[in-house]
Amino acid sequence: MKKDAYYTSGQFAKKAHVTLRAIRYYDKQNILKPSARTAAGARLYTDADLAKLQQILLLKYLGFSLEDIREMTLAAADQQYLLESMRIQKKLLRQKMDEMQAMDEAIDRTIEAIQTEQAIDWNSMLDLIHLTAVERSLKNQYQNAANISARIRLHREYSVNPQGWFPWIMQQCNLQPGMRILELGCGNGALWTENREQLPADLWVVLSDKSEGMLKDARRALGEDSRFSYKKFDCEKIPYEEEIFDLVIADHVLFYCEDIPQVLAECRRVLKNGGRFLCSTYGKQHMREITDLVQKFHKEIVLSAEVLYERFGLENGENLLAPYFPEIQMRRYEDAIEIAEAEPLISYILSCHGNQNQLLLNQYKEFREFVSARVADGFHITKDAGIFLCRK
Repeated sequence: MKKDAYYTSGQFAKKAHVTLRAIRYYDKQNILKPSARTAAGARLYTDADLAKLQQILLLKYLGFSLEDIREMTLAAADQQYLLESMRIQKKLLRQKMDEMQAMDEAIDRTIEAIQTEQAIDWNSMLDLIHLTAVERSLKNQYQNAANISARIRLHREYSVNPQGWFPWIMQQCNLQPGMRILELGCGNGALWTENREQLPADLWVVLSDKSEGMLKDARRALGEDSRFSYKKFDCEKIPYEEEIFDLVIADHVLFYCEDIPQVLAECRRVLKNGGRFLCSTYGKQHMREITDLVQKFHKEIVLSAEVLYERFGLENGENLLAPYFPEIQMRRYEDAIEIAEAEPLISYILSCHGNQNQLLLNQYKEFREFVSARVADGFHITKDAGIFLCRK
């Protein structure tokens, strides 16, 4: 980098409209380290550092703690990560604006009620305040959205099978007009947005998730479409009558459930006789090269607190399903990932549910260089995924 691309601490603080004290504090807290130092030890910053500072300030405005921000901006210097992060932050800002607008309208109604001596619905006002204040965690929303985005991108852009996962899943569903469908753990609705043009006009689809933020993402992505409704619930207790659905879908959901037998019993209960249950999972070889890669860098890194395929995987899934469904068929999705870029792979690694972010916090630059060197000539990743298609 050319010398004139650097900013001194004072220049950087002035350009960012923050105090020099704040810049020094972020360095001390290991949130924003300088890109370089002079021979005398003075801090030097770049435009990339300015982009990361924007992330820090916006996340701080949204209410995140400095500890949260330190972990959430670990890869903020990577361009694609930054782009995805900005999109998610824009979504969170929009949600915050919507909430403030709802509060503004509620206050106007209350003022009008006071002025006209009408009865004031204080319960509704308090419910709205409660919803705005504690309904959901911004940190969870941000992390869920960022994690899903990172995973989808790696599979969508670097998989060798030209038929993507979601189109393949939809093909296995074999949808027919008039079907009543329930998806458990719908996430951001990608299964439906990526297959929208192939959907029959006459469908009744309930998209469910235990995250209100995910349901909002799905609703926003699908827009106004009378075929879809949205419901928040835990799939261990499905709030529908018996024998109401033709198809229940659980795409990479079961291994996250605390009580898998209870979920399977509920799925069977709400299915019509002859109805189908489609659930997807992984096998023990899935993405094993990524695990090997991170453990070569740091042997204590664990990418998942639980081995998900041991809870419900391709190897043991049929045995877990057998008490609930008389007909079970396993179908494998033939695919692999070939990649020669570090950034998407690193974003995927940081999205995992393990201890990697804590262990990489002070070694991110070295880790990025390590991954870049390993993938420069191409990197193969095994995909071992598939579905069980069951009939009641």
